[in-house]
Amino acid sequence: MSNCCGSTKTKQICSECGSSCKSVGILTLYHQVRFPENQSIVTDSYYFCPAKTCPIAYFSNAGNTIPKQHLRSYQSIRNDALCYCFDIDTAQYLSALKDQRAEPIKAFVMQRTQAGECACKIRNPSGQCCLANFKRLENEHNTDVK
Repeated sequence: MSNCCGSTKTKQICSECGSSCKSVGILTLYHQVRFPENQSIVTDSYYFCPAKTCPIAYFSNAGNTIPKQHLRSYQSIRNDALCYCFDIDTAQYLSALKDQRAEPIKAFVMQRTQAGECACKIRNPSGQCCLANFKRLENEHNTDVK
């Protein structure tokens, strides 16, 4: 797999909503935060809050926060994106699961990721690989797709 799938992340709790949040690299922030807000990012250790209802996207150990509304991917987050690199949302994949046509979608994402053609570190606001999202969604909906 590409480097995006094997990175180790540290965790913190979001003080706004209490969610468990994983660390994210500064590169992700620079690409995710819109101009002009990206010009004032303070170098620190940041964490991404995945809770859709939480207004905070990133927070740092020093107390710096960046709201989700300042992200380029804000609309994708609101639309429940599943894979940011290849523009697949949860509803599309659930429909494909229901119609038993999900395998080619997942295989495409896996092939592109294995070929190093994903951009999770900059396209995904969490900075993490999207592949785990497919399995999580399948498990949540008790669907057995290989």
